[in-house]
Amino acid sequence: MSAPLVSIILRNKNSEETMAEVLKALFNQRFIDFELIVMDSGTRDQSLEWLKPCAHQIQTIAPEAYFPGKVLNQAAQIARGEILVFLNSDVVMLNEQVLDHLLQPFEDPQIVASFARQIPRPEADPWVQRDYAKAFPAEGPAPDWMTYSLPLAAMRKSAWKKMPFYTWAWGSEDSEWGFRAQKQGLKIAYVPQAEVMHSHNYTLKQLYGRRFIEGEADAYMQNSQYPWLKAPLRVLADTARDIQASLKQRQLKEAGLALPRRVVFHFAHFRGWTHGWQRIQNKSVDPGKGQVTVLQRHPAA
Repeated sequence: MSAPLVSIILRNKNSEETMAEVLKALFNQRFIDFELIVMDSGTRDQSLEWLKPCAHQIQTIAPEAYFPGKVLNQAAQIARGEILVFLNSDVVMLNEQVLDHLLQPFEDPQIVASFARQIPRPEADPWVQRDYAKAFPAEGPAPDWMTYSLPLAAMRKSAWKKMPFYTWAWGSEDSEWGFRAQKQGLKIAYVPQAEVMHSHNYTLKQLYGRRFIEGEADAYMQNSQYPWLKAPLRVLADTARDIQASLKQRQLKEAGLALPRRVVFHFAHFRGWTHGWQRIQNKSVDPGKGQVTVLQRHPAA
């Protein structure tokens, strides 16, 4: 049997709330020449049963052994496709041509990867909507700091072989891959026509965990100490924009949460960055603190 052109890699853990619509959208795509590889990390709900009839391969991982970069590298290794497509288990493709749009840039042999436009869910908080609009514009290129985003993205397997996902920190494996690709002059296409629905309304506890691991990864990417001088201005600017967005939608409670949320947002990033910088200085290869920090606060991660 000939190898499929595309291997879709889907990571799953207890995703029954979204899995039905995710699978419906996936299998309604006009592009169907793909295999589906499921990397499951200890699912206890019905989502794994729904996936079994659809998947070509299912790999099981103990929850405590789940480490994003390692899991993605494991999946890429067994994938048979020339193009790897990464799909999160809570990402819904919004029309039947999403995969066509996502894969179209690979007609250019210089393109090594592509990623989709993420549109927040209808229930997304105003600050989430604002952040997503900034990160994933409806047209034109993505901002320079949005290097790559895996909720829905594609990559040549040949590019992955030359540059696997990093494993020295728990989070931001997509941003770090895109950062390295940029430094090497590789071309990544942002595809706003490939629209998917995806967002999270994190609690402050969950937000701290996510931002801690992002800060740790940023320390490695920038290979520098935390940029102290810019932090207060970022907190104030983000808070002002969040309040404005909340008041525009007449959500007074959200406006009141703007300052504490952005303090947690930036403080957790600072703590993670500081931890990452200490690891660099001490040449520590143990990523355990970041893993524990996010999983204790966001068990479904």
